[in-house]
Amino acid sequence: MAGERSLVTVVGDMGRGGMQGQGVEGFRPGAMLDGAPVWKRCLDITCIVLALPVLLPVMGAISLGIFCVSPGSVLYLQERVGYRGRRFICFKFRTMKRNADVSAHREHLTDLMKSDRPMTKMDGKDPRVIAFGEVLRASGLDELPQLLNVFWGQMSIVGPRPCVPYEYEQYQPEQKERFNTLPGLTGLWQVSGKNKTTFSEMIALDIRYARSKSLALDLKIMAKTFPALFTQVNESRLKRRLAKRAARAAVASAPAAAQPLSIVPSEPVSRIRAAEFVSPQ
Repeated sequence: MAGERSLVTVVGDMGRGGMQGQGVEGFRPGAMLDGAPVWKRCLDITCIVLALPVLLPVMGAISLGIFCVSPGSVLYLQERVGYRGRRFICFKFRTMKRNADVSAHREHLTDLMKSDRPMTKMDGKDPRVIAFGEVLRASGLDELPQLLNVFWGQMSIVGPRPCVPYEYEQYQPEQKERFNTLPGLTGLWQVSGKNKTTFSEMIALDIRYARSKSLALDLKIMAKTFPALFTQVNESRLKRRLAKRAARAAVASAPAAAQPLSIVPSEPVSRIRAAEFVSPQ
């Protein structure tokens, strides 16, 4: 897939680049660690340490599931744009088929940026997504490997969504204020409607966070993240259910000659026709 690199190459780059922030001596209130206030960096590391015992088995299970249902790498490595326009390699669990074409996503995103439509994903009509890939995306579990990016200081637990380079190139100068803070796993936009907001609304929420981030705000956003994810998963399940019902209704309303029926010879036709109109529980 476009933007993918080997894990060995990426780790080597990380080792050579490191964190280009201040040393650990002479910290003062409000000091910065390469784009993150000291309190924010401490919060990120604390969250990682506390969550790892729970998340490691989950990440292992997801890795095994991806390995079983789709050939190729378990991780998807993609270039993203972070603090003040810096490029970095973002880690995600791969939720698309191997060598999937990304041009459709680019067109979809460009269309959303130029319209007032909500920032919805393509999953409901995207044949490139692997089995249970929609669940990983809706629940945010596909982004768990980004804890590596948080550990390396390229991201934070809370912050704006890290964008792709071709999205960054279309930003207006005033919109780039959202890059004055580290990108994050969750953020003000993610807990304020996300897929129900427009691109302009997302930018406004991101800039608002960049200007007013604080420990209290980060804790508040983190507390709202799990209810927001729960709502998102339920909405995704409902959307899939409605799509299946619509597909069955389309088949049922099609002309009889166009409906291929698989009929057991000993089964009365009347029973088969009646069964078609019984809604599954």
